[in-house]
Amino acid sequence: MSRNRALITVTAASAALLTLTGCGSSGEPGGAGEELGLVSGDTLTVATEGTYRPFSYHDETGELVGYDVEVAEAVAENLGLEIDFQETQWDAIFTGLDAGRFDTIANQVTITPEREADYVFSAPYTVSKGVLVVQADNTEIAGFEDLDGKTTAQSLTSNWRDLAEENGAAIEGVEGWAQAVALLEEGRVDATINDSLTFLDYANTEDASGIKVAAETEEESQSAFVVTPEREALAQAVDGALDELRADGTLAELGEKYFGEDVSE
Repeated sequence: MSRNRALITVTAASAALLTLTGCGSSGEPGGAGEELGLVSGDTLTVATEGTYRPFSYHDETGELVGYDVEVAEAVAENLGLEIDFQETQWDAIFTGLDAGRFDTIANQVTITPEREADYVFSAPYTVSKGVLVVQADNTEIAGFEDLDGKTTAQSLTSNWRDLAEENGAAIEGVEGWAQAVALLEEGRVDATINDSLTFLDYANTEDASGIKVAAETEEESQSAFVVTPEREALAQAVDGALDELRADGTLAELGEKYFGEDVSE
C-alpha cells in the first residue's frame, strides 16, 4: 500500500510543522520523518484493522480501502510522506502504538477522556453517534437502559463496551462488527453497540432485515488520529493537514464516497 510521494526538507521541529502544515507536499526531499519522530524514516506507519467496513477493509480485489484508509493516505500525501499500513486486531492496536510499532492509528478511534489521559489526539475527522442494534423482532430492548442483564457483543477495548457495561450488560468479546452482527443475527447475544456509520454501511450493502436500531446515543462521538505523547509534533502536523483537506473539500468528497454525506464535522 506504500506510495511514492515527495518528501519535505526541514531543519528543526518548528520548521517541520510550519512547512508540513503550510506548504503541503510541495517541498523537497529531506528529513520530515526524523523531525516528527516517525518509526521508519519518512514513512507514516499507520495501524488499522483491515476488517472494519467501511472504514478499513479489503475490497473484492484484495486492496486495503475504506474511509479511514483514504483519509490517512490523504494526510500522508499532504505531509509529503510515504505511508505503510500495519493491519492489527483492535484489541492489540494500542499495545502496538505504546510499543512504538506504529506512528498512529486510523481506525475510528473515538476521543474519550480516558484515552486523552494517556494519548494525544488530532482534530477529529469523523463525527457520528453510537447505535444500539438488536434483532428486528426484539421488543424488550428499546433503550440503553434495557441492557441491564442482557448480553452484548463488543470489542473488549472499545468505548462501546464501556457504554454497554455502564448500562448493566454482560459482554461477549468479539474482534469487530462483522463477528458481533453475526452473533446477533444468530441469536447468541441480545444486542451490540457500534458506530451509526457502520450500521448504515451494513444496511446499504448487506441484508439487514433481521436487525434494527433500537436506540441512538444523544451525544455525538468524534474519531481522530491518535499518537503517544512524545509524538505530539506529529499530531500537530496532522491537524494542519486535516485543516487543508477540509478546506479543499477532500474530506467532504471521501464522506460522500463512503456514506453519501460529509461526516467530518
